[in-house]
Amino acid sequence: MTSTNKKAGTTLPLNQILSGDCIEVMNSLPEESVDLIFADPPYNLQLKGELHRPDNSKVDAVDNDWDQFSSFQKYDEFSREWLKAARRILKPNGAIWVIGSYHNIFRVGAVLQDAGYWILNDVIWRKSNPMPNFRGMRLTNAHETMIWAAKSEKSKNTFNYEALKALNDGVQMRSDWVLPICNGHERLKDKDGNKAHPTQKPESLLHRLLVGSTNPGDVVLDPFFGSGTTGAVAKKLGRNFIGIEREAAYREVAKARLKSIRTLDSSSLEVSQSKRAAPRVPFGQLVERGMLRPGEKLHSLNGRHSAKIRADGTLIAHDTKGSIHQVGAALEGAPSCNGWTYWCFRKEGKNIPIDLLRQQIRAEMQV
Repeated sequence: MTSTNKKAGTTLPLNQILSGDCIEVMNSLPEESVDLIFADPPYNLQLKGELHRPDNSKVDAVDNDWDQFSSFQKYDEFSREWLKAARRILKPNGAIWVIGSYHNIFRVGAVLQDAGYWILNDVIWRKSNPMPNFRGMRLTNAHETMIWAAKSEKSKNTFNYEALKALNDGVQMRSDWVLPICNGHERLKDKDGNKAHPTQKPESLLHRLLVGSTNPGDVVLDPFFGSGTTGAVAKKLGRNFIGIEREAAYREVAKARLKSIRTLDSSSLEVSQSKRAAPRVPFGQLVERGMLRPGEKLHSLNGRHSAKIRADGTLIAHDTKGSIHQVGAALEGAPSCNGWTYWCFRKEGKNIPIDLLRQQIRAEMQV
């Protein structure tokens, strides 16, 4: 599937795995065409020698050529180049997530800021089942760090606050996420029964990340696609993906994986919306439409105060005049007041919050 980028007059290779160097491939894509980037770059682990468990079995550590850099300077140069290419293809309101360990994340964070990105949060992924420290020379490395950054300070990036709150049992989502590492049936294996990719990320991590910072139909790019976790979760959630992977073996694993993934139906893709994202409804519109009448009285939910509606949608109570918010704040002696939840009208002897009328209008807007 491809999508035409009207600004650049070129096509976007949606839901495809592209072969090649991530910097070169990103530089070939249309400018400002991607909503979100999730990047799991080489960690530059600097491993020295083999690592064994207490029973002398060898640990399947990350010792691949793609994770080897001759110096920190070379790694920083690589980081600057791929982050520059990534920023070019991000839309003005786009954002990026970069995951790493103590080996590389601080260096990547500095490069991010130098490149003009605006850091929004750092998130600690605390592994509920981390690999032990077999040598007993350091603390068990039980977490990784993700940096969430907007393209620039002026970007209005997607943040589905209410959806993440709903995922977290109605409690505001924190910046420490306790999730298990990828294992069991989720861990992909090659024909010999070995890990198909040494750093495969769990789908739970990408699910939370994509639900929180993208919307259905958005374009999500992963420049280090590996075994395709980003693409698999994006496809399930109705997002478009673009994967870049230079290793043929990983591309084959990802292709086979993606074939078995089905997109959820449209009703299942909907998430809880932030109240700030809902259409704005002026109180005066309720008066214009006759839902409330000039001269009619509103009453505070606590029963202590009342105010009269005026023809222009303002209220008057004694000598106080102003909006539903201003009058409510003045009567309560408070610095601010949400008039929509403070005021109610009476109907058939019952107090009914005026916010119900606002919700009615919003529902009509969405039809």
